[in-house]
Amino acid sequence: MPILQNILFLLLPSLLTLFFYFYLFLWKRSKPTPNLPPGRRCQLPFFGETFSYLKSHSAITTGHFMQHQIARYGKIYRSNLFGDPTIVSADAGLNRFILQNEGRLFECSYPKSIGGILGKWSMLVLVGEMHQSMRMIALNFMSNARLRSILLPEIERHTLLAISSWKEDVSFSAQDEAKKFTFNLMAKNIMSMEPGEMETEKLRKEYITFMKGVVSAPLNLPGTPYSKALKSRSNILRVIEKKMEERSHERNEEKEEEDDLLGWALKQSSLSKEQILDLLLSLLFAGHETSSMALALTIFFLEGCPKAVQQLREEHQIIARRKMERGETGLDWEDYKQMEFSQCVINETLRLGNVVRFVHRKAIQDVRYGDYDIPCGWKVLPVFAAVHLDSDLYNEPQQFNPWRWQRCSTGAASNNNFMPYGGGPRLCAGSELAKLEIAIFLHHLVIKFRWELTEPDCAYAFPFVEFPKGLPIKVHAIT
Repeated sequence: MPILQNILFLLLPSLLTLFFYFYLFLWKRSKPTPNLPPGRRCQLPFFGETFSYLKSHSAITTGHFMQHQIARYGKIYRSNLFGDPTIVSADAGLNRFILQNEGRLFECSYPKSIGGILGKWSMLVLVGEMHQSMRMIALNFMSNARLRSILLPEIERHTLLAISSWKEDVSFSAQDEAKKFTFNLMAKNIMSMEPGEMETEKLRKEYITFMKGVVSAPLNLPGTPYSKALKSRSNILRVIEKKMEERSHERNEEKEEEDDLLGWALKQSSLSKEQILDLLLSLLFAGHETSSMALALTIFFLEGCPKAVQQLREEHQIIARRKMERGETGLDWEDYKQMEFSQCVINETLRLGNVVRFVHRKAIQDVRYGDYDIPCGWKVLPVFAAVHLDSDLYNEPQQFNPWRWQRCSTGAASNNNFMPYGGGPRLCAGSELAKLEIAIFLHHLVIKFRWELTEPDCAYAFPFVEFPKGLPIKVHAIT
């Protein structure tokens, strides 16, 4: 009897393993096989098709690889990207469905390297209540009332400062000027740092190094762009931390505090120091990078469309003439609301240039959409650029045509398909600020200058949009 007990005891692990094996086998057999979108099983399980997907291509296209995938599999297909099985969507309906179901069926899910460089408390990577709290701080700071009374005059001041340094018939990088303009504007409104000061210029140079790392391979080895960016991140955070300490001293001495985002976060929230640091860094990143490239793209597209420039100039000359007749100086909100064709130009630039080309999401439960299943845990990639360049939705989608956005036009697709700043609960908090920046800058650009490219250049996506030659232009004053 003891021998039999010993045998059973020894066989118990094997019997349990066998039991669980058959149980799982039968469970899998009983569970219906998900109907995945079409696609091919990738030969490289970790890298998958990431390199092919991210290969540099013209910003006004989706790239040869994605065009091929859509032609072969349709607007919804499966792939392996950024180390995960992924559903790629070039379908307007699915993109809306994903964004509108944020927090219920899907959640934000960026690669870990992005969180490593932007910070774990960055608005870009946060989910749930913490993201909502951070976003509310940003929304309150960029409220409609603040846009009207504080931010609009600041934008105009920084615009005039930027263009005052331009010299006629001397080639310069419009891309660099756009980046400097938006960086100075954000540094001022985030931490009250004045343009041109040594501290501001030092921070801007650190930020340039930081950005090169954000778009590089996440290799934390000495000398790599990613490694340098991590060092620049530390230097940037030290500057922000120093500003926080200065504010604490000012509060103790009961001095009047600056009305900037740093002051707002310190007074209006219960965030920790680390959370405030990551919040300010992420807003500096988001507020600078997308706005600067949208502005550079606007200058580029207009240079190739003299008819649009003429109509834009006429619109802004009327505004300027009215201001002069009333003896007023400085643009106000009513002037901004009169810039109707400017809004058409901005919309068309965002549609064609696609500064935000796609976002990263993950299914947090099994999802059924149409005839397809999206398994829990799979990544989903809503590709806005593919929708904005879809010939089923836009006539001649690769043509710069701002008139398609006029009310009587039949060439504009429904606004439901236009998502330049995302949508749903994670709609970009600074979208209205970005459009205001471009409109105010355009006002002074078109009434003061004509401009031309000094050598051919065009925007490329890799994956962020950039002009390889920096968009070199010359300006000529209008007399």
